[in-house]
Amino acid sequence: MPADPAALRFALAEKISAANLTLDPGWRDAVAAVPRELFLGTAAFRPTGTGWEPVHRAETGADEWLRMIYSDQTWVTQVQEKDAADATGPVSGSPTSSATLPSLVVRTAQVAELRPGQKVLEVGTGTGYSTAVLCHRLGAGNVVSIECDSGLAARAAAHLGEAGYTPTLAVGDGLKGCKRHADYDAIVATCSVRSIPHSWFWQLNDGGSITTTICGWMPAAGMIRLVLDDEGTAHGRFTGDTVTYMLARPHERPPSPSFFRLDGDTRRTRLDPGLLEEWAGRFVGQLAAPSAELMTTGSGVILRDVATGSQAWTEPEGEGWTVHQHGPLHLWDQVEQALLLWRDAGAPDMTQFGMTATPFEQTVWIGSPEGPKWQLPV
Repeated sequence: MPADPAALRFALAEKISAANLTLDPGWRDAVAAVPRELFLGTAAFRPTGTGWEPVHRAETGADEWLRMIYSDQTWVTQVQEKDAADATGPVSGSPTSSATLPSLVVRTAQVAELRPGQKVLEVGTGTGYSTAVLCHRLGAGNVVSIECDSGLAARAAAHLGEAGYTPTLAVGDGLKGCKRHADYDAIVATCSVRSIPHSWFWQLNDGGSITTTICGWMPAAGMIRLVLDDEGTAHGRFTGDTVTYMLARPHERPPSPSFFRLDGDTRRTRLDPGLLEEWAGRFVGQLAAPSAELMTTGSGVILRDVATGSQAWTEPEGEGWTVHQHGPLHLWDQVEQALLLWRDAGAPDMTQFGMTATPFEQTVWIGSPEGPKWQLPV
């Protein structure tokens, strides 16, 4: 029997709703209504372990393609700005656009506490699928969406029109917001950021909110909804979600040279480097060394600072570990001290982290603003 898109949409919506019992039925209905196949075009990438392999609709067959589309997973549609439809073989590099898994789309909307009647700015139109979901639930007249890639924006506009949705669309740097159509009751980002851009604060109505994922180069992310108070300071707590979006392109780390271990200063570590394999532990390490990237090996971890070239790497020694640190920054010292503070606080999960932010200073803390805290790179 040929695959029925409407039945597949309904089954996906029911699956998402069953896994998230607090989800507003309006978001479930949006998933059941929006034809995701319109927004994937004719091809997508799937990981191969060392790169990305294009999957073309014409080669998989209509039924298999629909079953792929209506699985609750992210489908990468662009790698290093190369579209899947234009790829004739495997490619390497970092994804630059995707159709986010539907459960994350509606989970983000749930965290943002969006409701009909609010005027919302979506940062990152992408394929247009998440924009369509917002339109279905909030009304297209309440949705503004901005995309930095003009080619993606044009395709998203066509797909939205084909699906019957008419939001306000713009092309530009979403990190600058969309001043032309401000002010907004809520800003929701479908990309991660290293810190909250200044413009997002200035384009919010009084009491408005910002929902995004804070991420760095290790990477570990925390999803958060920040609410603006009367004095222009935003406050919020992170959710427990261990999810992330792609970093906004201007916030991505620059290309890295090949890594070679350098001995530098050597000492025993005070704790297990394996703590960086835990989501909250890695998030803390990232806060302590915001310009460092993390690599893992079979025998330890490697930290490399993108800005200075400083490095730290660990190796087992007896029942403990040794760390080698080279360069102007002692990266492991920074990360270790942060992990110790986190451990002394009871190694809490992400729900115990919060954030206080202005356009000029942004702090992530554990427990309360008076607890252990770190500055984001504003």
